[in-house]
Parts: sequence; C-alpha cells; structure tokens
Amino acid sequence: MRRRLLLLTAATTALVLTALLVPLTLLTRSHAADRATAEATARAQWVAHAIGPALASRKERPTAEQTVESVNGPGLPRTSLILGSGATVGPGPAEVTDAVRLARTGRAFTYEPSSGGRQVLVPVHGAADGTAVVQVTLTGKQLYAGTLTSWLVLAGIGVGLVLLGLLLADRLGARLVGATRGLARTADRLAAGDLSARAAPEGPPELRLVAAELNRLAARIDDLLTAERVTARENAADLAHRLRTPVAALRLDAETLRDPEEARRIAADVLALERSVDDVIRKARRPLRAAPGADLAAVARERAAYWQPLAEDQGRSGAVDTPAGGLTVPVPYDELAACLDALIGNVLDHTPQGTAYRVAVTTGPDGRARLTVSDEGPGFPGSCARAAARGTSGGGSTGLGLDIARRTAEDAGGSFTVEHRPTRVTLAFPPPAPRDRPPPVGTRPAPPAPSG
Repeated sequence: MRRRLLLLTAATTALVLTALLVPLTLLTRSHAADRATAEATARAQWVAHAIGPALASRKERPTAEQTVESVNGPGLPRTSLILGSGATVGPGPAEVTDAVRLARTGRAFTYEPSSGGRQVLVPVHGAADGTAVVQVTLTGKQLYAGTLTSWLVLAGIGVGLVLLGLLLADRLGARLVGATRGLARTADRLAAGDLSARAAPEGPPELRLVAAELNRLAARIDDLLTAERVTARENAADLAHRLRTPVAALRLDAETLRDPEEARRIAADVLALERSVDDVIRKARRPLRAAPGADLAAVARERAAYWQPLAEDQGRSGAVDTPAGGLTVPVPYDELAACLDALIGNVLDHTPQGTAYRVAVTTGPDGRARLTVSDEGPGFPGSCARAAARGTSGGGSTGLGLDIARRTAEDAGGSFTVEHRPTRVTLAFPPPAPRDRPPPVGTRPAPPAPSG
C-alpha cells in the first residue's frame, strides 16, 4: 500500500508538473527572445539618432562610422550602417538585401532571416547620399540567452515538488500502514486468545472508527466468555453440592457392612469420591484467570505412589522417573493430580494385568516440562486421534480420561500427543510466570491406596 501510494503520487505529480512546466518553458523562451529583440531595437534607434546629424554632411561621415564601430564588441549584437550609396559600415551584408530596401522607404521593422536569428532595421533620414539604414543582427544564441538557466531552474523546482510530494505521500502512507498494521496485530492477539488486546485509535477517521469497533467487539467477547465461565462454574458447584448427599449416604451404607475388609475398601472409594467432589467445588470457587503453579515432579511422585498398591495387586511394575529438583508448571495442583489419576487409571483399567507402565517427568530442549505416561500394552483400539476424542472409548469407559489430560495441557498453553504401540501419552507444559509458585504438595494428604 505504501509503495503504491508513492507510485501514484509520483505519477500524478509528474503529470501535473508536465502540464505546467512545458508551457512555462515555451513562455520563457519567448520572453527571452522578446527581451533580446527589445534591447536590439533600442540599440538601433539610439545609433540612428546619434549618427543622423553626422550623415547630413559628408565631412562628418567619419564621426558616424566611429559611432557604429564603438557599439560593436565581443558578445554584443552586430550593428552595421548601410549608406544610401550601398556602402556598409561595420559587420554587415556585402550587398543590399530586400529588407534594407524596404527599410529605406521609411519603415522600421524586425524580421527573422532564413539563416536564423533576428534582425532589427531602423532608417536614418536626412543623409547626404540618401536614406541610410541601421541594422542590428542577433544570433540564435544571443536571441535566446538565459533560456537554459531558466529551464534548469524550472526543472529544479519540478524535481523539488516531486520530492516534496513523495515525502508527504510517504508520511501519509506510513501513518495509514502503521495504523492498519496496528489493527492487524490487535486482531491477531484476539484470535490467539488474548482478550486484553486493544487497538490504539490512530490514523484517518475511518481507521479510528474501525479500531473503536474492534475494541468494542473484544470487550463484548470478553464479557460473554466471562459470563459463560461464571455460569459453568456455578453449575459445576451446584452439581457438586447435590452430589454430597448421595455420597454421604454411601459412606453411611459402607459403615453398616458386616465384612470389615469390604467396608474399609468401599469407605476408601467413597472417601476418594467425596474428595473429588470437594475438588470440583474448590475449582468452581476459584477466581477466573487464576492459575497457580504446581511442582510437576512432586505431583507425579505422589500420584504414582498413590496408585502403586493397586498396581502391585495386578502384578504390574510402575517405574517413576522424575528430576530431583522441582519442576514448576502453570497448572493447579488439583488439575495435575486429576490428569495423572486419569492417565494411570487408564493403564490399570484398560491393559492386561501384569503390563508394566512408566511415569516420567523431563525437560525438553525447548525448555518445556514434559509428562509422559507409557505402557507396554496392546495400545488404543482404533486410531490415536479417535481415542483422544472426548466421549470416545473402545474399552467400555466414558472416554473422558484422555480428554481431561488434553484440556489440562492445552489450557495451560502446552501440547498433548498420543503415540501407539508402545502406548505413550505426552503432555508438554510451558514454564510458569514468575508470580506462580507451586503449592506445597504435602498440604493435601493423599487418599488411602485402593485395594485390589
């Protein structure tokens, strides 16, 4: 756009200047010729007036000849005196021309000979041997003296005007392009999910109007999403509160069982369900946009230890590979725990007993923390993409486990990948913001290990 505006300005300015400067150059040439002709006419008239009395007497003719010789010099128009007898004083024609004969009739005039230039002829009356004629000859160079300088000045003015027009067009183009690019950057940020992005109202009125409407649209989208999230959180909290009553009834029923071992096992499951309901309520009450960080390595060790008794009952070996130090990710503790529970639970529920699994926490070359849960089982039924889809399952489950893991990674700005045979689910998390701090893992006691 900026380049096209410059080209358009240059072409328009050049056309306008051409329409103006061509007549000016012709006018300058004509003016130079008129000025030189006027000066030559004045010279011829002065010479005729000065030598007129001297030509009345033959004795004074030398004085007239000296006057004619004195007005000739280098760079000056050629001035000559043609006497009535046909003799010529000064640099003049060798023979009497038709123009001289016409001037002897008493007419002063200017004409352009075929050889170029211009001649001025003025008659001198009262000469002793007839009417004499003073002739001033201008060459082409003398006739148009100063024209080249005037043309160069006009050309300089034209070039200056073109450059000035280009400068103004460039400034205008920069303003338009800058404002347009600002709108594009704001739109890109909004498309990427940054609803705090706002466009600066700058540029012409039309672009300022677009910026204002874009800001209003962003604010409206932000309000709608906030309202939707608030509604979803309130619905989740209401549902969780409603679940508390049947969970409490289950706990009471478990306590009335006669078999102590069975009662203890069911009570542990009910306690885990009750804590999951509490997690839903706590997450629903968390302020929007709050994203406290957690130690991914510590959470991985804790949840692997939680599921280890059940793995041992099924004859599985569960390896845990985590760094010695902490590895903070911008995901709350409860979401990380739910994600790991879903992934390890999938291994325990949908692979043959005795199948080994491994939980690994590493740091990739891009600086992202990676959580990998892998096993040596038969893999997902169907394609990996279909297995990761929400509500899809080929093993009789709800199909929400992998979707929970996927949303946990993507909501934090990370990625989620699934590989087949051997089965490997990898979650990559970006580093947390400086303000994020992982909550102490020990602040929340792990539920008792499930029994086989």
